[in-house]
Amino acid sequence: MDSGVIEGGLNVTLTIRLLMHGKEVGSIIGKKGESVKKMREESGARINISEGNCPERIITLAGPTTAIFKAFSMIIEKLEEDISSSMTNSTATSKPPVTLRIVVPASQCGSLIGKGGCKIKEIRESTGAQVQVAGDMLPNSTERAITIAGTPQSIIECVKQICVVMLESPPKGVTIPYRPKPSGSPVIFAGGQAYAVQGQHAIPQPDVSAVGIFSLTPSHHHSQLQLSSPKLRNHPTYPCSVLPHVAIIAIETEIGGHVV
Repeated sequence: MDSGVIEGGLNVTLTIRLLMHGKEVGSIIGKKGESVKKMREESGARINISEGNCPERIITLAGPTTAIFKAFSMIIEKLEEDISSSMTNSTATSKPPVTLRIVVPASQCGSLIGKGGCKIKEIRESTGAQVQVAGDMLPNSTERAITIAGTPQSIIECVKQICVVMLESPPKGVTIPYRPKPSGSPVIFAGGQAYAVQGQHAIPQPDVSAVGIFSLTPSHHHSQLQLSSPKLRNHPTYPCSVLPHVAIIAIETEIGGHVV
């Protein structure tokens, strides 16, 4: 497989998974989803964004190579615009590079790195982009993150070359995809529906793993969520004025590296 296949498409269908922070994703989605809608329409690629109650989110691009890289270019351009906007009132003298992460099956990373690191060195030198393959797999998955930084054009060329390697060396075995975990917002159950509490808003959730149980204790001014789990007795209470009649709360909390 050569770069001509990536450039011309030639009936090759790709899927690229990007791992991004929530703020970056918000910019790509745009007001009322206008930005991502434009990207879908102009590129012809399928663009799927994982659910929003997480510090990190996955953006999946799928479709023919020409559509994929049109969408990818638009995302890179948006990230560069955001960097330029942040520099307006900044005292920094140099503009930071665009940086993003793609997620790939760990079984393909050996081919990407090459014997003695020769392949990844070749990609760095030919594209001018900085490329770093994570040593560890992402939590609860068999995927690794690849961090790429540079100019928009160098990043696009770098990802094209990575895709060539991935097409030549398919993943081995079963791939368990990385799914970012929710940020640990309190979750309220009411009428059979779970709601994540974010500020003064309750956001419906499709699925929840209830681990710690809380009870709602009313006070003079607002309700306080008190922990029922003995392990978490000293955890601070959470004001909740959104759903005052709810009696049961659940939350995932990590203490000392363990979920309780």
